[in-house]
Amino acid sequence: MRLSSLSSIFTHALPLCQSVHAYNNIASSPLSVQSPNKGSGRILESASGISTALFADLERLSRLVDISYCIGNTGIRKPFECLSRCKEFPELSLETTWSTGFLMGDSCGYIALDHGNESVDKRNGHEDSRGTIIVAFRGTYSIANTIADLSTVPQKYVPYPAPDDGDDDDHEDSLEKQDGRKCDNCTVHMGFLQSWQLARKVVVPELRAIKKNYPSYQIQLVGHSLGGAVACLAALELKLSLGWHDLVVTTFGEPRVGNYQLARYVDKAFTLDGTSNLEHRKYRRVTHNDDPVPLLPLEEWGYRPHSGEVYIAKRELQPSEEDVRTCVGDQDLECSTGAETSLLEDVRRLLHFTSLSASTEEFIGTETLPTRLKLWELLFAHRDYFWRVGLCVPGGDPANWGRGWSERTELGDEL
Repeated sequence: MRLSSLSSIFTHALPLCQSVHAYNNIASSPLSVQSPNKGSGRILESASGISTALFADLERLSRLVDISYCIGNTGIRKPFECLSRCKEFPELSLETTWSTGFLMGDSCGYIALDHGNESVDKRNGHEDSRGTIIVAFRGTYSIANTIADLSTVPQKYVPYPAPDDGDDDDHEDSLEKQDGRKCDNCTVHMGFLQSWQLARKVVVPELRAIKKNYPSYQIQLVGHSLGGAVACLAALELKLSLGWHDLVVTTFGEPRVGNYQLARYVDKAFTLDGTSNLEHRKYRRVTHNDDPVPLLPLEEWGYRPHSGEVYIAKRELQPSEEDVRTCVGDQDLECSTGAETSLLEDVRRLLHFTSLSASTEEFIGTETLPTRLKLWELLFAHRDYFWRVGLCVPGGDPANWGRGWSERTELGDEL
C-alpha cells in the first residue's frame, strides 16, 4: 500500500487514537553532563534546566498552538471561543482565522490580540502593558501525511517573491535587492513554501491592518509540526522584507525547512549562532525526546536544521524546568542531535517499510519495526509538548481532565 492510502486511513483514525487515555510511559532520559558539543566545541558542565519564566512562556504557547487545531474542526469564534482551551485565555480577542485547503486544510491558523495586563507583568516596579499579536499555525492531523510530505524534493528559495496583496511599496526596500542579503544557493521544502504563500494572502494584509492600529505591539508566531515550518518562512518575510523586527517565533516539533544555506540564513536573521544569553533568543525551536519530525527531512535529501533549539529531555508528560534545556548551534549533542543516530536509523527503517507494505494491517502490526516507532507511539512523541497537543476538545487531551497544572509541576500559581 502506498503512503497516500495510509495517510487517508490514519487521518480518520487520529482523533480516536489521540483520545485514548492509556499511554505507555517510557522512562525519562535525564539530561547528561560533561559531553562535548559538536557544534561549538564547548564542554557542558551542568544541566540545570531553564528558568521558570521561559518555561511558563513556552507552556503557555503550547496551549495557544493547541487551540489552532479547532480550525478545520469545530472552529474558533469571536471574541475568543472554542471547544478547546480558549477559556484559559480571557484576555485574548480573535481577529481572524484562515484555512486554505480542502477539509483538513493545507494551511490553517488564527490571529488574536492580547492587549496586555498591567496588573500581571511588573518588572522592577515598571508596569508593562504593551500588547502582543499572536499568529498561530496549525500542524497536520496525520503522522502518515507528515512522513509522506517530508520526502518532497527541495526547490530554490526566493526569499521575497513579488507581492500579490498590494504591498509593492514595501518591496522597493526589500532586503533581496540589497547587496549581500540574498539567500544564496538556498533551497526549501516545496510544500512548506506553498503553504506559506497561500497563508500570507490572509496573514500579511491582516497584520498590516493591526500594526497600523497597534504599532508597538509585538508579533508572536507559534506553530506545531508542519505549522512550525510555515511559521519559520513567515518569520523571515515579516522580519526581513516588511521590517517588523519586534518578532518572537516559537515552534514545537518543527521539521527541517531547507538546506544548509537556508539554515544559516535563519541563524543570521535571528542571531541564533551565539553561545550566550540563550534564553533570550527571538527564535525558540522546541524539540522533544524521541520525536523524529525535527530530524526530517533527512540530511541525505538535502535538508539541515537551523539553530535556536530548546530540548525537552523527558519523554513522558509533564516536564518540569529541569527537563528542558537551551541548546547551542544545530549540532548540540546534549539535544536532539545526541539521539539522532539511533533514532534516524529507526526512521529510515520506518520510511523503507511503509513504501513496501502490502496492506495497512501489515504496516501497523509488523514486528520488524522498533517498538518506540509503532504508529501510535510515534504519534504521541510528536504531540507531547508540555501537553498533548492536536485535540480540539474541552481542556485538551482527555487524559488531562480533572488535573490542574499545579498537580503536575512545582510552579503552582507562578504560571
